[in-house]
Amino acid sequence: MDRRQLALAALFFVNLLYGINYVVAKDLMPRVIDPSGFILLRVVGANLLFWPVWLIRRERVAWPDAKRLVLCGLSGVAINQLMFFHGLMRTSPVHASIIMVATPILVLVLSGVLIGERITRTKAMGVVLGAVGALMLIFLGTGGSGAASMLGDLFIFINAASYAIFLVMVKPLMSKYSATTVMSWCFLVGSIVVFPFGLKDLAAVEWGGLSANDIGGMAFVVVMVTFVSYMLNTWALRYVQPSLAGTFIYLQPLLALVVTWLFMPGNLDLGWWQGAAALCIFTGVWLVGKREKVVG
Repeated sequence: MDRRQLALAALFFVNLLYGINYVVAKDLMPRVIDPSGFILLRVVGANLLFWPVWLIRRERVAWPDAKRLVLCGLSGVAINQLMFFHGLMRTSPVHASIIMVATPILVLVLSGVLIGERITRTKAMGVVLGAVGALMLIFLGTGGSGAASMLGDLFIFINAASYAIFLVMVKPLMSKYSATTVMSWCFLVGSIVVFPFGLKDLAAVEWGGLSANDIGGMAFVVVMVTFVSYMLNTWALRYVQPSLAGTFIYLQPLLALVVTWLFMPGNLDLGWWQGAAALCIFTGVWLVGKREKVVG
């Protein structure tokens, strides 16, 4: 198996972790910990894992790349996680995972704006169709499911946009530095931004009253969904384009549905318009991805 195939396998595993995370994090918030506190726990825990690994190599970053690293830390860690966890607390895992399918479409738009990638008519059709589906979920999110809200869906959409920016911005860094170096600095920047938002919520957690399942869920999010997934996803970008990495997100709704069906069957109250919105997004991603496969 060559490194490109390993990168594709890594991207599949990352999105499997994200699919599981929709249900695990939803169960913990706000019952055990509020979103901002959970985010601070996540970034601090990730720093404790990333930096010892970085110290082994001590790879230095050139000063001209510092600005891009800061932008990656803001978009890929701070804004991305703040919007995701606050959105997930206010919406359903199914809504969140479907809206996130808009990310590969946003990646292509931002690639055209930021790095000059040509957007064909087929890609443009996919962008419009996917956006229609995402907007349907945002503005109709208050109906058809008691677990969803328009504000929560909007937060998830902002999360998707920030993650798309991260995928495009981090790609040039991966041609110069290791995934450990890039993620160490990104999470350090993210921690500085998240700290004032999450300190109060993290301090309010009653740690002595947590069950083994609660502790295990938190550990899963910190170690697997944060440290492992960010490391693998960034490493994969060394061998594939951001647009290809983004298309793997289409797996998340399917995986989240499976996990939700197994552990939270009562949350699967779907209406016809949700199906129509999902169809628009899936079709848009297919149109965009179809052209990318031909080019590759």
